[in-house]
Amino acid sequence: MSVQFIAEVSSNHHQNLDRCFQFIDEAARIGCSGVKFQLFKVDELFAPEVFKAKPDVAKRRQWELPVAFLPELATRCHDNKISFSCTPFYLQAVQELSPYVDFYKIASYELLWDDLLKACAQTGKPLVLSTGMATMQEIEHAVNVILDSTPQTAEPGQRTPDHGLRTTDLPPLTLLHCVSGYPAPPNQCNLAAIETIRNAYAQLSEPCPRTPDHGPRTPDIGAPASIQVGWSDHSVSPGVIHRAVHRWGAKMIEFHLDLEGEGEEYSAGHCWLPDEIKPVIDTVQKGFQADGNGRKEPMASEADDRNWRADPEDGLRPLKKFRNDIEIDL
Repeated sequence: MSVQFIAEVSSNHHQNLDRCFQFIDEAARIGCSGVKFQLFKVDELFAPEVFKAKPDVAKRRQWELPVAFLPELATRCHDNKISFSCTPFYLQAVQELSPYVDFYKIASYELLWDDLLKACAQTGKPLVLSTGMATMQEIEHAVNVILDSTPQTAEPGQRTPDHGLRTTDLPPLTLLHCVSGYPAPPNQCNLAAIETIRNAYAQLSEPCPRTPDHGPRTPDIGAPASIQVGWSDHSVSPGVIHRAVHRWGAKMIEFHLDLEGEGEEYSAGHCWLPDEIKPVIDTVQKGFQADGNGRKEPMASEADDRNWRADPEDGLRPLKKFRNDIEIDL
């Protein structure tokens, strides 16, 4: 058992390729499975009325990720044996990303946009969908659009010897519970919704026929349309992440990362710094290591002390058969 941590660079890259490389290298160092960028064009992100009412929005053009960076970012990720992902915010971005990304991520704000969901699903690549602000009915609609658009030959990403965790072994679809507050107060994170989403799609872990009253439905494909569930974090709270993983079974944790507090989004309060999130990742993964095999039997670390237990005849340590040959340090 383990959980995948995905570092979201967002608009903290300053359109600087070397800084992008630093994000990738840091993500690998702190134990992430992947790095995610965003590909948007401000002029295709907001309606004309927004620019008229809020002229400062145009300044966000400085936050755009240059398309020319994509091949180098993918290579840097794969050299670090982690996945490269990116969120498309306009339709052409799906094709621009296709040669490079190991999986697509769709943001909460785009969950209602069927054409974008279809375009990503039709590539056959694994897809991660954030569900901030959404109702279960909206999530169900989005999932149905994705599953209906996924090619029948789509399979989970496979681990390859040359790239380690390149495709992160993702199923076709991962749903991330998310609270789109920046930052999100811990008492509003509603982590129990992870279980609600998982239960709604439990039947999709195995192939099943489509029926008119099915609700969230399985596409008519031969391979299982498995869905896993995770948490997209805006809380910057270690307790929230630990709870999401160890109580509610989140299989993926996405979080916003900045390098040193100088990124465009850091001041909003929803970004982690590398040495803040690293101990969280380390302790989460160590928690999984502690599960063991469940058999109640002596562990290697306690083997020597078995001889120093109280003897059943006189209650003294060590066991009688070892008393004449005591070599174990007290």
